[in-house]
Amino acid sequence: QVQLVESGGGLVQAGGSLRLSCLASGLTFSNYVMGWFRQAPGKEREFVADINWGRTITGYADFVKGRFAISRDNAKNTVYLQMNGLKSEDTAVYYCAAGARLVAGRPMIVNYWGQGTQVTVSS
Repeated sequence: QVQLVESGGGLVQAGGSLRLSCLASGLTFSNYVMGWFRQAPGKEREFVADINWGRTITGYADFVKGRFAISRDNAKNTVYLQMNGLKSEDTAVYYCAAGARLVAGRPMIVNYWGQGTQVTVSS
């Protein structure tokens, strides 16, 4: 019943930009921290960014600070990830996530995952 549907992935040249979108349904959007994770081939899934319902608290992995920005439109039940200055090492499947932050300063825990969208950065 809960669905997180990502879109916006694709192929982009190094230095380019993409905006990922995640449309959530089947859950009370305001009850969840929303975020993004990614997984590259042969690597573990890693945290990218998250944002609280009030859009007052955001968290980012160090490797994307200054390049990526997370936002959410609560009226549309949608979370976004604006990715600028893309690098080849950003190539991964990007997963939308819904969950919560249990410990300040640590990545969110995840209750629900999207199916992912492929981002490929060529160089």
